[in-house]
Amino acid sequence: MKDEHTHISSYYSHAAVLVILLILTTISVAITGIHLGPFSVAAALIIASIKVGIVISNFMHMKFESLFLKLMIIGVFIIFALIVLITFIDYYFR
Repeated sequence: MKDEHTHISSYYSHAAVLVILLILTTISVAITGIHLGPFSVAAALIIASIKVGIVISNFMHMKFESLFLKLMIIGVFIIFALIVLITFIDYYFR
């Protein structure tokens, strides 16, 4: 417990994250209007994954955690990406 430190985020960083998330949300909504065929779902998932990474990094304070915990989070994202990829491949070959 003596190694715990508090990390206080500034209003500027929260505002920057808000603007970035709003821009990415606008892009994901705009992609639904563009007909990309099967790639529209993939594009929406990529943008959503970027937004999740930003939220985890800033609001869950992962940028201040140890390397082991960061690698565990990255491992979860890799497993999720593999499951989505396998699902798309299965759907494509049916």
